Amino acid sequence: MRGLTLRKIAEVCDGTYMGDPSFLDREVENVVTDSRAAEDGSLFVAIPGERVDGHKFIPDVFRKGALAVLSEHALEQADGPYIIVKSGLMAIRKMAAWYRQTLTIPVVGITGSVGKTSTKEMIASVLEQKFNVLKTEGNFNNLLGMPMTLLKIREEHEVAVIEMGISEFGEMHQLAEIARPDICVITNIGQAHLENLKTRDGILKAKTEIFDFLKDDGVIVLNGDDDKLSTVGTVRGITPKRFSLNRDDCDVTVKNVVNRGLDGMEADLTTDLGCIHIHEPIPGIHYLYNAGAAACIGRSLGLTNEEIAAGVASVKTIAGRLNMLRLRDEIIVIDDCYNANPASMKASLGVLSKALGRKIAVLGDMGELGENEKELHFEVGKAAAENGIDVLFCAGELCQEMAKGAEGGCEVKWFADRDALLEELRTFIKPEDAVLVKASHFMGFPVIVEALKEAFE
Repeated sequence: MRGLTLRKIAEVCDGTYMGDPSFLDREVENVVTDSRAAEDGSLFVAIPGERVDGHKFIPDVFRKGALAVLSEHALEQADGPYIIVKSGLMAIRKMAAWYRQTLTIPVVGITGSVGKTSTKEMIASVLEQKFNVLKTEGNFNNLLGMPMTLLKIREEHEVAVIEMGISEFGEMHQLAEIARPDICVITNIGQAHLENLKTRDGILKAKTEIFDFLKDDGVIVLNGDDDKLSTVGTVRGITPKRFSLNRDDCDVTVKNVVNRGLDGMEADLTTDLGCIHIHEPIPGIHYLYNAGAAACIGRSLGLTNEEIAAGVASVKTIAGRLNMLRLRDEIIVIDDCYNANPASMKASLGVLSKALGRKIAVLGDMGELGENEKELHFEVGKAAAENGIDVLFCAGELCQEMAKGAEGGCEVKWFADRDALLEELRTFIKPEDAVLVKASHFMGFPVIVEALKEAFE
């Protein structure tokens, strides 16, 4: 990693170097917090966790060839050089912030209440038509994951697409100070993290902290159909670019949508270069919003409409994010179970509604919704009925409200916990069913997806 020597690391992290002085000007090859990922030239950052203290693995990483270690305390009989820091987590942030300012490639920062990961995948797919792109792995978007992503950027990369997630006021300011994005994208202002951010206006305030360190010649890309984002005007002389499925006065518009069910959608996409027909292979209207955001960024970085269309057509899902699994070529499982909030639940139910066979929604509790959590669960149940879902399987205390919302509109099966739900679900599914699996992460619904794969593959 160019410039990231042990000397520089000790300096930017306010650390104390311990070991052979001849190592001070050696550059680390990568930065890891998982000892299993350590290799020749690695810098291992030992982080005390709730269950496991990373310091216990220091001997292991030196045996694997690690160049050095960051430790929060002095080490006895260390097998290599180390740097003592007050906090491993803070050291990672300081390293990433310094490293970011040595880079000359454009950094795209993405935030929003819903769709950050899918938008990141779409933007990366479009930009890959012209550039070597580094993107966030999975949803490593917090104050540990995002800095670690920045530290993966190498000389061959030409653009970085970085996801930035928050749950508290002030977190986005910290992320922005580290990432200093050249292009800021906000997908929407929904109802995620209401427990801490209280209202959608609070969410808007927290998300727009992403602009705090935007350069004077930076680019802002916003959803032109979001009522809260429509209130964002010029930011320090920068006029936002907007994408829309409804408005003709935006920089990118998507119109004439043809829904192909679970095979995705077709539409006409218009930029300053004119109109081009696109095929988006993933179901769900929100993926056309993702395409609009990607087109705004693509044009800002010089892509043609043809390159944008090719990138949209090439996008792929990741596990837990509207990932279509076809089991025995007769059962469709929509794995969307990484996380959930009311807006994403309703969007996913809209996707399931396009299935041709029996439509089964397997849903679980949503977290961090604040004082209106029961009402919001009820609304999701109502949405299941309104979308023509045939059967709602739901589990969890709050899902009792979801079950009430769906009553009379579809068959409802409520369970106290995930395992009880799974036991009945296994025998309930039959050929040609389409099954959506979705819940907040703490519900552990990936277990359901894996069980269905074992049962029907």
